[in-house]
This record gives sequence, structure tokens and C-alpha cells, in this order.
Amino acid sequence: MSDRITVEELAGLMKKAAGVTVAPEELEQQRDSGFDGLGIDSLGLLGIVGELENRYGAPMPPDAERCKTPRQFLDLVNGALPAGA
Repeated sequence: MSDRITVEELAGLMKKAAGVTVAPEELEQQRDSGFDGLGIDSLGLLGIVGELENRYGAPMPPDAERCKTPRQFLDLVNGALPAGA
């Protein structure tokens, strides 16, 4: 398991937790677009946060479910993950 969440992993989590399929390439191109434009609402983002908490066995930053863009989310979450997680 990597100590950083990649765009590919985020795309997989979006499908698993929110039921929204976005190709990793498309997500990479739309890193600064709003989650709402990608079809992810606040409950979907909360589901993604829950999946990450289960995966890493640690709470995610409290503001993670309020991130507006994939870039903002990845920056926040990756900055909070312990090295070697």
C-alpha cells in the first residue's frame, strides 16, 4: 500500500464509495474541477473518506469531506497520511 493516494486510487474510490465512474485520465485533467461537476456530492465524498479511514485505520482530516476539488482533496489527505502507511 502506498503512503500517497493517487488519482487512480481516487477514481476507484469514487466508483466504490459513490457509484460514480470517472476514468483516471479524465480525473487527472479535471483535478481543479469541482467534485459536483464530476457527479460527487457531499455524501459521496463522505463515503470516500470512510473508505480511506477503513483502509488506513486512521481518521482522515476533519475537513476532507468538505474539499471542493480532487486536487484539494488529494493534497489534504496525502499531507495527513503518515509516511509508510
